[in-house]
Amino acid sequence: MAFDHKLLEIIACPVCKGKLEYDRDGQRLICRADRLVYSIDEGIPVLLEDRATPLESND
Repeated sequence: MAFDHKLLEIIACPVCKGKLEYDRDGQRLICRADRLVYSIDEGIPVLLEDRATPLESND
């Protein structure tokens, strides 16, 4: 299932409430402010702070 890009207009990082960036290659959402990565599972963003992973320095 593909990610609906219209969601980016209405969803926000659950930690800082900032904008999320879609990473098409990694199929994930990135919060640059908090340096967190949120997975997308079957087209649905998993926006849970405890399921987020740290953004690697080379991303």
